[in-house]
Amino acid sequence: MKPSNNLIFYDTETTGLIKDFAQILQCGSIQANRNLEIQDEQNLGCAPLPWAIPHPMAMVTNKKTHLFNSNVSHYEMMRDLNRQWRQWTIDEPGVFITYNGMAYDEELIRRQFYWNLFESYLTNTNGNSRLDLLLMMNNIAAFSPDLLNIPLYEGGPAISLKQADLAEANGIEIGDAHDAIADCKLMISLLEKINKKKPELIDFFLSISSKAGVQEAVQQPGFLGLGEVFRREVFRYPVVPCGSKAPNDLMFFDLSFEPEEVFDLDTQEIYSMVQKPGKSGPFKKYGINKTIPICPSSMIDDKNSFDIDFAILENRAKQVRDNIDFQSLVSQAMADKINNWNNEYDHIEQMIYAGGFPSKEDKDLMTDFHRIDSAEERIKICRNITDERHRLFAERLICQFYPQAAPEDMMSRYQSLITQRLNEDGPWGSMTKVMGELEKLLANDNSSETQTILEETQNFLVQRANLIT
Repeated sequence: MKPSNNLIFYDTETTGLIKDFAQILQCGSIQANRNLEIQDEQNLGCAPLPWAIPHPMAMVTNKKTHLFNSNVSHYEMMRDLNRQWRQWTIDEPGVFITYNGMAYDEELIRRQFYWNLFESYLTNTNGNSRLDLLLMMNNIAAFSPDLLNIPLYEGGPAISLKQADLAEANGIEIGDAHDAIADCKLMISLLEKINKKKPELIDFFLSISSKAGVQEAVQQPGFLGLGEVFRREVFRYPVVPCGSKAPNDLMFFDLSFEPEEVFDLDTQEIYSMVQKPGKSGPFKKYGINKTIPICPSSMIDDKNSFDIDFAILENRAKQVRDNIDFQSLVSQAMADKINNWNNEYDHIEQMIYAGGFPSKEDKDLMTDFHRIDSAEERIKICRNITDERHRLFAERLICQFYPQAAPEDMMSRYQSLITQRLNEDGPWGSMTKVMGELEKLLANDNSSETQTILEETQNFLVQRANLIT
C-alpha cells in the first residue's frame, strides 16, 4: 500500500485530564508531505467554557492562562479546526498523526466535535486514517533501538518514551514545551531522525494507519514483531494473526508458544484463554482501527530479538496461518464473549459512544445549524433535532451566543448546568477540591513563572465562582 503524501500532525493543550469533561484550550496542526516538509499550519486557542474548571497543574504545564481572556469561543475554535482539516483533506485523504493521541488527544477532538454538532470521526472517515507515534516508538524501542537514542528513566534500566525526553536524548530543540504547535514540530523532528536511517519503517507505519492497511499487512507471509513498552519495560513478541471479530478486533498468536500444543487443547480451554488474553498467555488482542506496534519480521535487523530462531518462528507462523479450523474457533470465542459494558450514563458528554449515530435528518439539521447565523432559526433547528444529546448541545450553544433570545426553558437548563458543574462534585471534578489544591500549590516554593500562573488561575476561578453565588 502506497504511503500517504498528506500528513497532518496535531496536538492539544487542555484544562485537565478527564477526557469526557476536560476542554481543549489550544489545538495546533501542521500539514506536511511524506518528505516531512511543512506545507501549512494552524494554531487555534479559545476561552474556557462557562462551566469549565481549569485544573491548576494543567495550567502550570501548558502556560495558557492568557486564554482566560480570549474573545474566541470554544465553538469557534472547533469550527475553524473542522474547516481547516476538511480543507487539507479535500484533494487527498490525510494521515492524522499524534503522540499518545489514541488514548487522549483524538478522544478529546472527537468529543469536542460532538459537543459542537460536528462529525466526530473526521480523522478516520472519507479515506482519512490515523497514526499514534507513541505506539510506533514502542516498536522502535523493541526492534530498532539504534534508530534513536532511547533515554533511560532515572538512570535505567527502565526507559522513557516521553516526547520531551526523546527530544533531549536526540539533540532536538524542544522549544516551547507543551505548546501544541511546538509539540507538532517535535513529532516531525523525531520522524526526520528515523527517516534518515530507515524510511521503509515509516512507510510501513503509514501504511497500517488504516484498517485496510492493517488487514493487508497482517496477511503477508511470515510473522510480525510486536513491540510493547509496559511500565517502562520493553517486551518483544513474535506474532501472527489467528482470529478476528467484526468490525475491529484482531487476535494475535504469540509464536513463543508451540502452536501444536495450543491446537491440542480442548475448546473450553481455548475459549478461556481467548476471552481473557494476558501477557502470560498465547493470545494478544488489538483493534485494527488503531495503531498496532507491529513490524514485519523482515524489518527486524537483530535476529537475536527473540529466544527462538527465526526459521522456527517462520514455520510456526505457517502452522497457525494454515490451520483454518483453529482460526475459526478463536474467532468464534471472540464473538461469544459477553460484553458487560454499562451504557448507562448521567451526562451527555459521556454518551459519544453509547447513544449511536445521529439520523440523516438530524445530521442535515446540524449542518443547517452551522450554516445559519440567526437566533430564531437556530432555535427552530434545535427544537427539531430528535437525538436528545445533540439537541441539548445545540441548546448550550444557543444560550452562549444568544442569551437574550434563548427560550426560558433552555436558559433554565443552561444555568442549571453551570451551577451544577461549578458547585457540585462530579465526574468532571470539583471546584472545592481544585481551589484547595491551588492553595497548597501556592504555598510551595515556586518559580516566579509558576507562581504567576497559579495566581492567574486562582483569580479566574474566584471570578467564575462569584458569578453563581
